[in-house]
Amino acid sequence: MARTVASIVAGHPVAGAPGGTLRRPNPGRTAEVVTEVSLGDASTFVEAARAAKAAQRSWADVPAPVRGSAIGKIGRLVEANKDRLARIVTEEIGKPLAEALGEVQEIIDTCDFFLGEGRRLYGQTVPSEMPDKQLFTFRNPMGAVAVITAGNFPVAVPSWYLVPALVTGNTVVWKPAEYAAASAKALFELFVHGGGLPDGVLNLVLADGEQTYAGLEASLDAGLVDKVGFTGSTLVGRKIGALCGSHLQTPCLELGGKNPQVITPSAHLDLAVEGALFSGFGTAGQRCTSLGTLIVHESVHEEFLARFDAASRAARIGDAFEDVLYGPMLDERFAQRYETFLGWIKDHHRTHGSDGIGRITADNPRKGFVGDPEAGMFYHPVIVDRVRRDDDLFLNETFGPIVGVTTYRDFDEAIDLANAHGYGLSAAIYTNDPHEVWTYRRGISAGMVSVNNTTSGAEAHLPFGGNGKSGNGSRQSGQWVLDQFTRWQSMNWDHSGRLQKAQMDVAALEPDLSFRL
Repeated sequence: MARTVASIVAGHPVAGAPGGTLRRPNPGRTAEVVTEVSLGDASTFVEAARAAKAAQRSWADVPAPVRGSAIGKIGRLVEANKDRLARIVTEEIGKPLAEALGEVQEIIDTCDFFLGEGRRLYGQTVPSEMPDKQLFTFRNPMGAVAVITAGNFPVAVPSWYLVPALVTGNTVVWKPAEYAAASAKALFELFVHGGGLPDGVLNLVLADGEQTYAGLEASLDAGLVDKVGFTGSTLVGRKIGALCGSHLQTPCLELGGKNPQVITPSAHLDLAVEGALFSGFGTAGQRCTSLGTLIVHESVHEEFLARFDAASRAARIGDAFEDVLYGPMLDERFAQRYETFLGWIKDHHRTHGSDGIGRITADNPRKGFVGDPEAGMFYHPVIVDRVRRDDDLFLNETFGPIVGVTTYRDFDEAIDLANAHGYGLSAAIYTNDPHEVWTYRRGISAGMVSVNNTTSGAEAHLPFGGNGKSGNGSRQSGQWVLDQFTRWQSMNWDHSGRLQKAQMDVAALEPDLSFRL
């Protein structure tokens, strides 16, 4: 039976469906409805922001170590429900179960890291230039935070926002992707029950993009939102960045990617193929960190391409509950958009990687497909060789199982190609030459660099984020994300009993600068 899900504001489900209803099918078995969503509207978002704002002061007054302890308990409850939460993710968005389990583990790791931050929200005691005066710095919460997340990582990525925001004393309005509403509701319940969160500290808003933007705009106008976090497309990120900028706020933006992987003559080719296969086609290429373009030295291009083609053809694709590289597209909208990307394949390109191009069907089969291809939205993996730097396939994010291939002659050209698209999220290089490693690291614009590893993959204690079209330089995860959810406050305390004016009433020692040996 389909789950019924609605927004939750100040601890109470929102009655009715002012934004309409959504029947959400399993993308791998589209005849099977897994979720019925009662959508909110702009006013739902505003009410959630108002509830968060009202609850924030009392939540910030909870001692930080106690908030940290709550995060630790959330991690334990997620751990106890790991298998069930992963299965909800797989049912709802078609992510292979092994990947979904890894995604839930990311939440646990994030909680384990941040449970101690409640005891490490350090400020500093700073020496003053005047006697009998003390200087201090403090981390204060931003206030009420609006978090808007995508559905390709429906539980892991939200935890990157929710956990540090809550432990630092913020309250949250969370708007997940409506097509991943059941996963979001499950994570919401684990946070509330595991953390013992008071009503209004965490609020869940299910709404479409248009209503969400209108609600965010109204909430900012009313002074109800003090910080915005957004994970999604570059196009929408620009709009949210402009909206926040008009309120003199800097949002935390984690946007799209066109992530390059350079393969040098010294690379271990089998390892490079394994990395390209996972980062290019894992989650059906529907990650912000998915491999976009392989930049292969011309001397190893043919050999690498032959091995990559063979590995792609041998990969198991299909039913997400089986042992497969990837399952279906997340949602009908992404399948339709992916068809547009396939239209960017031109006469000068050469395609590899599967028995066909486009949707896998009885008439367009893939050898070794796992399950019934007609049941869901499954697509062939596509390797497109001879990609040029002015091709749409080179310049734009392609959210789906398609990887471009181009060649280079000298290393400077490889770095230039790796930066030419203007994105800057993740980049990889396969080489056994240390000089190439450090030259690449210095030259690449990406916020994250992998050496002999994939463009995909993150750890809870390492900064995650991009530059250029991939973000505004903000970082998530680890201690670095604390700067997104806290603002520094300085304090001076003069206990001298008299007014001491900085830069004026300062004692001075008289040096003899004419002294010579």
